[in-house]
Amino acid sequence: MKYGIYYAYWEQEWSADYLKYIEKVAKLGFDILEIGAAPLADYSEKKIKDIDKCAKENGITLTVGYGPTFEHNVGSSDKTIRTGALDWYKKTFEAMAVMDAHLIGGALYSYWPMDFSKADKSEDLKNSVDGVRMLADLAKNYDIVLGMEVLNRFENHILNTAKEGVDFVKKVDMDNVKVMLDTFHMNIEEESIAAAIRTAGKLLGHFHTGECNRMVPGKGRMPWREIGEALRDIHYDGAVVMEPFVKMGGQVGKDIKVWRDISNNASENDLDIDAKKALEFQKYMFE
Repeated sequence: MKYGIYYAYWEQEWSADYLKYIEKVAKLGFDILEIGAAPLADYSEKKIKDIDKCAKENGITLTVGYGPTFEHNVGSSDKTIRTGALDWYKKTFEAMAVMDAHLIGGALYSYWPMDFSKADKSEDLKNSVDGVRMLADLAKNYDIVLGMEVLNRFENHILNTAKEGVDFVKKVDMDNVKVMLDTFHMNIEEESIAAAIRTAGKLLGHFHTGECNRMVPGKGRMPWREIGEALRDIHYDGAVVMEPFVKMGGQVGKDIKVWRDISNNASENDLDIDAKKALEFQKYMFE
């Protein structure tokens, strides 16, 4: 397994200096930095190449995360929105290819945050399967894998359990579409987190970690030993990316609903220390 962390752990906004975080996570001992997809389509060719160069010089693999906006919903029933979304993803995939990034995960089958007043699970599910097939066809041209993130009921309605994720991926039936699980969401929805991982089995393509309150792994009550056993049982050898959110403020704090300072007024150096300890903890638990 390779271990990573999401850049937004340190940030209050969804845009950031990825060069800074590539160098930071390399020094902390990580293999992967997960960056946000939102700004990539607007980056200049030079900026994209600079990110690629920095990642290679620091031995860091890049993965990409995204909570699609309403306008980027490939599962929309509105053909105009689907077409616009696919055009945007094409530009994003082009940038990812230059950066040698080959996985993007999130609620790619829908949009986020979700407006549940317009939700119709049966119809939305059908549209999402069709939309993800088109997206997967496009992604194949860039050797990109799509991770269908299973979210909790308060953030989306289409995929809430590992079983639903597996069923969805099987319906899409594309080699580059995988299940993506996240311990934070699993803690809310699954009867057994270990059983859910085993349910995903060989279809598990990306794995996010964090405590039940979104602190770094090792600072809460998640059953990490059971999680590690389940990952070994399915012979998972992909990315394990921690996605903690502990700071209030900004758009990140609003979207993730961080209404108290979980970091206890931590400095950037304090956050670095916690991230490094969490990395060592996960390696111990999972290997």
